[in-house]
Amino acid sequence: MINITLKDGSSKQYPKGITVKEVAESISAGLARVALAAEVDGEVKDLSTVLDKDCSLNLLTFDTEGGKQAFRHTASHILAQAVKRLYPNAKLAIGPAIENGFYYDFDVEKPFTPEDMGRIEEEMGKIIKEDIPLERFTLPRDEAIRYMEEMSEPYKVELIQDLPEDSVISFYRQGDFVDLCAGPHVPSTGRIKAFKLTQAAGAYWRGDEKNKMLQRIYGTAFTKKSDLDEYLTALEEAKKRDHNKLGRELGYFTTVDYIGQGLPILMPKGAKVIQILQRFVEDEEERRGYMLTRTPFMAKRELYKISGHWDHYRDGMFIMGDPAKFEDPNEEILALRPMTCPFQFQVYLSRLRSYRELPFRLNETSTLFRNEASGEMHGLIRVRQFTISEGHIACMPEQLEEEFAGCLDLANFMLRTVGLDSDVTYRFSKWDPNNKDKYIGTEEQWEQVQKRMRQILDNLEIPYTEAEGEAAFYGPKLDIQIKNVFGKEDTLITIQIDFQLAEKFGMVYIDRDGQKKYPYVIHRTSIGCYERTLALLIEKYAGAFPTWLAPVQVKVLPIVDKHHDYAQQVGRKLQDAGIRAEIDYRNEKIGYKIREAQMEKVPYMLVIGDKEKENDQVAVRSRKDGDLGPMLLDDFVARIVEEVRTKAK
Repeated sequence: MINITLKDGSSKQYPKGITVKEVAESISAGLARVALAAEVDGEVKDLSTVLDKDCSLNLLTFDTEGGKQAFRHTASHILAQAVKRLYPNAKLAIGPAIENGFYYDFDVEKPFTPEDMGRIEEEMGKIIKEDIPLERFTLPRDEAIRYMEEMSEPYKVELIQDLPEDSVISFYRQGDFVDLCAGPHVPSTGRIKAFKLTQAAGAYWRGDEKNKMLQRIYGTAFTKKSDLDEYLTALEEAKKRDHNKLGRELGYFTTVDYIGQGLPILMPKGAKVIQILQRFVEDEEERRGYMLTRTPFMAKRELYKISGHWDHYRDGMFIMGDPAKFEDPNEEILALRPMTCPFQFQVYLSRLRSYRELPFRLNETSTLFRNEASGEMHGLIRVRQFTISEGHIACMPEQLEEEFAGCLDLANFMLRTVGLDSDVTYRFSKWDPNNKDKYIGTEEQWEQVQKRMRQILDNLEIPYTEAEGEAAFYGPKLDIQIKNVFGKEDTLITIQIDFQLAEKFGMVYIDRDGQKKYPYVIHRTSIGCYERTLALLIEKYAGAFPTWLAPVQVKVLPIVDKHHDYAQQVGRKLQDAGIRAEIDYRNEKIGYKIREAQMEKVPYMLVIGDKEKENDQVAVRSRKDGDLGPMLLDDFVARIVEEVRTKAK
């Protein structure tokens, strides 16, 4: 007999060799019906797993993350089986479960069409009705390679070859289909009750644009059709808010093929919003003791060699010159900057510093250039040229926590002001000790600084998760994460502790004891990348920006030509008060003008007719509250000025 400890803490005895499924059935027939997988001593396993020693057991339903993963992973195998039935020559790549769904990558002769997707969905339905069991089996590495070679699956062979020679490789069989897979999976295909394929897209093998472009099919799956329908409805709503669609429709930005991917053109509305944000950020940073700099967009290779970017970030840089001469010391090689730190350091280095000058805070609205992979770029979220609210603080060790807290307070203030504070999460990004070549510094240094950063984060009492391998190559960081309308997560703001670059650049200060010492450097952004922030704000507000941030705050709408003179007076008074106003002089009916202004999501519309002209009034329509009726012009100006003034409260 073995002792099995259940989730509620109770312990029961079972015969050695019992399966997880049999344990579930002994507890409750209902539980056995909804169980999808289980955690055995904390590791997620199939329900068919045999238990042969004392263990803890937690049965997983679709309400758990592990249950969802197993369920949707099985859906990806059903997708792959359907594709292989319809397109026998298709080669299989990978097919994981992801947040809210799954995908599978295929090497096929031509991209999947909407008609293809319909046929694949239909075949998946047949496979589900067949209720095919999923059976796990293993092979030694050499046999696994031969097995996949016999099945003409080169991508699977490559994956197995990357594993250690003594590995035992697991596979899953479902009828006539076999896939290389670590699992776990649900017991049979019939458990996938409701699914939908959502899109097809290109994806490079292993995410590397140097590799072949594969075809990726995305889908989602639920245990109930009602939940699937609810999700699909939410997805359609998300598409309406997608900044890549809405931002173009509202005239915030555009892209041009012959300019290049990841190089958006900001239209007047988009440029205005970013200008408002930049001015607000720079004023707030100045209020908090930062000194503004302006540094070059490019530098010689030698600068990046000192910082370490040449060795650790070269693939992400745009470098000018012949690649064959990049290491020729006699050749002048220039590169566009992917960051501002080594440039701003030169301000600190312009003369010897005293401890009395620390903390030494510099900020800059920086245009940066990063060679993002083409498959990663999306609208304004991920681009190759972008502008960032970048800053660096040189401080003494005893000032580190206070300065870090100040950076976080500034970031949170900015998020509250623009309305994104409820949408973010915090991630403590650490180095990967198993991949030391990615970083500079010793293991002892990294562990020491990460311990210090963890103490700071705990003292600040912010909820954070930890992510190994996400640190910058010169130090750990706090990433403030945010998701777009489709659930894709990106970093919006970072605060990094750098314990190495000051020494590399010879940045010292004379301490109280007269000795030269190296400061800590904090790399930080206060609102992150402006283009990404604009994209997220378009999605957050569905294009209906709060009045203080709206590119056009008021539309003045004269009814007929004879009202144009008064409309000009109204527009001039608004502009003199600092309000962004436009006058619609078009020879259109007033109803049409109002609808157009509403479609443009302008906060206020002022209708100008005979009555308004005679009484120094405006007929006010609010985007939010509808028709507010006639109002004295001075009263409306005072109202909107106060609304804008209180934006940060």
